[in-house]
Amino acid sequence: MRLTAIDLTIIAVYFLMMIVIGIIMKNRAKKSKDSYLMGGKKLPWYMLGLSDASDMFDISGTMLLVSMAFLYGFKSVWIPWMWPVFNQVFLMVFLSKWLRRSNATTGAEWLGTRFGLSDKGVKQSHAVVVVFALMLCVGYMAYAFVGVGEFLEIFIPYESVKEVFPFLDQHVDAFQVGTPAYETALYEAKDLTAKFYGVSICLVATFYSIVGGMHGIVLADFIKYMIMIVCSLFVGSIAMMHLADSGIAIKDMMPVGWDSPMFGWELGLEWQNILADAQVKLEKDGYKLFSAIVGMMFFSGVLKSLAGPAPNYDCQKILSTKSPEEASKMSGFISIILLPIRYFMTMGLCILGILYFKDLTLGQTADGINFESIMPAVINKYLPVGLVGLVLAGFLGAFMSNFSGTLNAGQAYLVNDIYLKFIKPDADRKKIITMSYLSGTVMVILGVGLGLLIKDVNMIFNIITAGLYGGFVCANVLKWYWWRFNANGFFWGMLAGIIASAIPPALSVSGVTDYFDGTRMLYYFPVFIIIQFVACVAGSYAAPPTNQETLIDFYKTVRPWGFWKPIKEAAQAQDPTIVENKNFGINMANVAMGITGQILLTLLPMYFILSKWTGFAIVLVLMMIIVMIMKRTWWNRLTDF
Repeated sequence: MRLTAIDLTIIAVYFLMMIVIGIIMKNRAKKSKDSYLMGGKKLPWYMLGLSDASDMFDISGTMLLVSMAFLYGFKSVWIPWMWPVFNQVFLMVFLSKWLRRSNATTGAEWLGTRFGLSDKGVKQSHAVVVVFALMLCVGYMAYAFVGVGEFLEIFIPYESVKEVFPFLDQHVDAFQVGTPAYETALYEAKDLTAKFYGVSICLVATFYSIVGGMHGIVLADFIKYMIMIVCSLFVGSIAMMHLADSGIAIKDMMPVGWDSPMFGWELGLEWQNILADAQVKLEKDGYKLFSAIVGMMFFSGVLKSLAGPAPNYDCQKILSTKSPEEASKMSGFISIILLPIRYFMTMGLCILGILYFKDLTLGQTADGINFESIMPAVINKYLPVGLVGLVLAGFLGAFMSNFSGTLNAGQAYLVNDIYLKFIKPDADRKKIITMSYLSGTVMVILGVGLGLLIKDVNMIFNIITAGLYGGFVCANVLKWYWWRFNANGFFWGMLAGIIASAIPPALSVSGVTDYFDGTRMLYYFPVFIIIQFVACVAGSYAAPPTNQETLIDFYKTVRPWGFWKPIKEAAQAQDPTIVENKNFGINMANVAMGITGQILLTLLPMYFILSKWTGFAIVLVLMMIIVMIMKRTWWNRLTDF
């Protein structure tokens, strides 16, 4: 353990600050349901955007990004398309405005503006969204839980705490060092220690997020992100100094093509003669046919993005903004504040990992080196005293941001869409706040419980992206763009999608088969889409269209483009001043520029840290051109539909 008294003091002060924030914000959060769950819709867009970015700058994701940067180099910038990271561009350009105009509290409540409250399938559609939202929230909480345990175990290993916490002992000392039995017992002891750390940190995050509500979450996120900016600048700068002092050309240590974002039909990175475990990892990940994978990620990513935000913390932050225009600004701000800062740290940790790889104490998996442990190993060994404590405080704060933001979204669904809708519609403020506390506790238990079953960060990453999101897509695309789609179609489409896309992850988590590990689940995305589409269309035509007045109100309020001709004509018959939204072309052009801009924002710090100044200059010039164009085509037209 390399933590000094200074580092431990910094971490302790940070945790104390988070607890104080929860206590201070308690009274403000208790003013009303909207104040607790949404900050009273009075928080400025840049604070909400920074808070949302803070939720995304998490331990699990950064560990994954560092391992991907190490293994895939500059080509790793394409892999987050699986998430897809560019859904923020679709939100920025038009979908955040559309969503915010509803004035709803949750995504499930928003359905009332689209399908009404009494048509066939409305109750079922509401129920299936709540179920999906809770599944997604539990999945995200498990994702955060797994990463924080692995992260802390590097800094405070089992060996240093086994005397303090005897229940962590797996009778390691009973076996001879070096024997298979010893290695198995040691692995189990470390795994149990990581889970113990995860549960402990979850309890702190649970306190300030449940007690402080959205006000407490946003303030804590702001403080944490300021810390992460400082840490990122220091880590990246340290990596550049180490690289310059070493006199080593990184590209000479890595496979040919590692320092280029360009790729052919295949990935083209040969690790076998450099690091055999890396070659095994690449084959297990399944990225060999890289063009096909990127194409599939883009195809699935566009559909996921067109569906709008999933019912998680992202959706909750959009609904918490002051206006539709501020919702768009918030979504655009996320990429600008997140990507350069996060990748400056990611690439810095990656470069230090490359330079000192042979000296790092890395974790092991059944397939060899655990590359996700590069990040904590580098922090533990190569960052100076004080900065280690600051980075740890920032990353533990990052975990709590992700965890608490997701928890807040889950609470909103349990309270607003179950308790107030079906159990106690006339509950007073005190009962609502009490139920918020109770629902938060239930969400934590479920999230941590799932986390205890997950093997590693990459596994839960694939479960969420290829599995849960796969069941979300079709019904949520059609609800925006096709007037004939109704609540009955939404219910059957969501139900079919959830069942179909949940089977592969369930088989992986339960250990029945590892066939769907890695990217293989992504290949089944078109199958999920076909199943959902058939269910959506069949369900829609099995029931009458949504009440026309509901559709007209939705069309006039949200102002979508798409297949809305009959409703447009009906709305114009009532009010001739209604103008059709013809912004599809300009929206798609802005989306294309925005996605390109995201890739450039990611590449900027990567080129900078490696001192590849020609590439850096080209990327910077292209970035500035996109900014100037989108100032005219997006920012100046925020009030256009």
